[in-house]
Amino acid sequence: MNDAKDYMNTPISIKYESSLADVLKKVIEEKKSRLLVTENDTITGLVSEKDLGLFLLTDNTERKLDAIPLSEIIKKIISVDEKRGLDECAQIMLKNGIGSLVVTANDEVVGILTKTDLVRYFTKTYPGKKIVGEYMSPYYAWQYSDTPLYKVVLKMIDDKISRIILRDHDEIPVGIVTFRDLFNLSLKLGEQEDILDNSDPVISVIFPRKGFISASGFGGSTKINEIMSENIVSVNYDDDLAKTGGILLDKNINGAGVLSGHGNIIGIISKTDIVKALAFLN
Repeated sequence: MNDAKDYMNTPISIKYESSLADVLKKVIEEKKSRLLVTENDTITGLVSEKDLGLFLLTDNTERKLDAIPLSEIIKKIISVDEKRGLDECAQIMLKNGIGSLVVTANDEVVGILTKTDLVRYFTKTYPGKKIVGEYMSPYYAWQYSDTPLYKVVLKMIDDKISRIILRDHDEIPVGIVTFRDLFNLSLKLGEQEDILDNSDPVISVIFPRKGFISASGFGGSTKINEIMSENIVSVNYDDDLAKTGGILLDKNINGAGVLSGHGNIIGIISKTDIVKALAFLN
């Protein structure tokens, strides 16, 4: 069994004094889903893309992003020693409902281990051991593709989920929408707003964000099929789980639809599900 040190990555950090504008810029520039937060060069917390998305869509103040302190969305870190086995790391993530662990050696932070890293390990180490159907989640959030945007966003907020499958009225899945799609729309709308006196599109995300959950604004007039991704990555119920992990990594996505023998989506297989497989493999 490999240890945490074998699959950890070098963490990307951001200072505690930063604003949410700084966080969003860094998430986009570094293409990372989480950043470690430092105070006086000591890592004291963590902020994730999901935390940022939920905050941006629920905060009802009029503040610009550069006026909102990072401290409002920081989460505590959980650390493991670099010699901790990866199956134990998977168990710790699941127990605490988190997607990453800080890795330490002699009480010094040396890296970060994420669900993606654990999926990479499972994919490399356990081909042919498990099938998708054993670990998929039979429940998945969905909405009709002609649903107003604001209703879909409210469901994402209420369920604290980052993706929703979209169906047509024949119950056939036709697309998917994720937090990343909402970020992209937010930046696009921010660039178009006449009210802006700030040329930075990242900071300008403040202006359209309330509209996502507004029935009278663009959240009500925009149908979700206008921004959805039409290509749903799917796998079969009896596909090899390790091979499926490789697909998620190659496509840089967190989950895929699971098809029955008749071609219907009967569930979702996510990186979290593969972490479960690793945690309880032995």
